[in-house]
Amino acid sequence: MGTSVEFDPYMGRKAFDETKEGVKGLVDAKITEVPRIFHAPKDALTDKKPSVPDLAIPTIDFASVHVDTASREAVVEKVKHAAEKWGFFQVINHGIPLNVLKEIEDGGRRFHEEDPEVKKRYFSRDLANKNFFYNSNFDLYGSSPSVNWRDTFACYIAPDPPTPGELPVTCRDAMFEYSKHVMSLGGLLFELLSEALGLEPDILKSKECLKSLLMLCHYYPPCPQPDLTLGTSKHSDNSFLTILLQDNIGGLQILHQDSWVDVAPLPGALIINIGDFLQLITNGKFISVEHRVLANRQGPRISVASFFSSSKRANSTVYGPMKELVSEENPPKYRDITIKEYTDGYTEKGLDGTSYLMNFRI
Repeated sequence: MGTSVEFDPYMGRKAFDETKEGVKGLVDAKITEVPRIFHAPKDALTDKKPSVPDLAIPTIDFASVHVDTASREAVVEKVKHAAEKWGFFQVINHGIPLNVLKEIEDGGRRFHEEDPEVKKRYFSRDLANKNFFYNSNFDLYGSSPSVNWRDTFACYIAPDPPTPGELPVTCRDAMFEYSKHVMSLGGLLFELLSEALGLEPDILKSKECLKSLLMLCHYYPPCPQPDLTLGTSKHSDNSFLTILLQDNIGGLQILHQDSWVDVAPLPGALIINIGDFLQLITNGKFISVEHRVLANRQGPRISVASFFSSSKRANSTVYGPMKELVSEENPPKYRDITIKEYTDGYTEKGLDGTSYLMNFRI
C-alpha cells in the first residue's frame, strides 16, 4: 500500500484563493482536469437534463404597461401569476436599450479578461467596506461542499454610489449607465408587484425594497470537465428582487415543482426573480425559487445580476410579513428579522444547497 496524502479541502481552497487569479487563472494555465476542490457532491450533479424538456418560465411583454389602465392590469395579472407560481419570469420591451445591455456584458468580460495584475488590485474578501471588489466564490471559506466554477466582481450601487475612481476603467461607464436603467426598471417592477398583491403601487417602495442595489458580474470560464462541477450551486437569492442579464450561452436552471427547468437565453430579455425577503414580507404569496448554473465546455459565459436589498449598510428596519397580507385565516408564516441578521447567516452558510429562509418559518 502506497501512502496517500490526505486531501485537505481548506488548504486546497486557500492555495486557490492566494493566487488571486480565480478560475480564469486555472483556465489560462491550460489545466485539463478540474481540481478536487471544485468536485460537486454526486447528488448535486444528477438530473441536469430537465425532465419536462419544453417547459419554460413565463415571458412578459412590458410594451403596453404605460398605454392605458386595461393594458397595465393585463401585465399585472401576468406578473402575479409568475410571482406566485414560478418565482421567475423574463421581460421583453423593458425599456433598457440593447446597446446598454451589450455594453455592460462586454464591460464585464473586459474586466475579467484584464491583465491579472490589474485585476488583483481589486481582489478582496472584505465585503462590508469596499464599494467594488473582485474574487472567486464569496463563500469560499464557508460550509459549501464544493467550490463553484466562476469568478465575480461586485459593486454596491445604491444607496451610496461608488465614485468613478473606485471602478475599473474597463467597465466604469457601462456600470453607471446600466445601473441607472436598472434602478428605473426596478421601480416599475415593485409597482407592478405591489399591484399584483392588490395593494397601492408604492407600498413595496415605501418599505425600502428599492433602496439598495448590489450588482454582480459573474464570469464562467469554459470548463474541461463540466460533469464534475457546477457554475453556481443550488440556492435562492437573499434579496427582495433580482434582475438578471445573461448572455447567449445558457446554463441557468430553476427548480419548478421539483423539476429543473432550463432558462434558455432570449436575446434582449431580462430575467426577473423573487428573492427570499419578498417571499417573507408577502407571507409566502410570492415565491423565492431555487436555481443553479451548470458548468459548460463553452464559454466564457457572462451574467450580470442586480440585487435589490440592503445587506451592506447597518439597517435596523425589522421585516416580517406585511400587515396588509396577514389575518386570522392567514397568520404570519415567518418571524421578524433584520436584513443584516438574514444576510450574515446566509453568507456564513454559503451555497450549500439548502434554503436559509426555512430557518425563519414559524
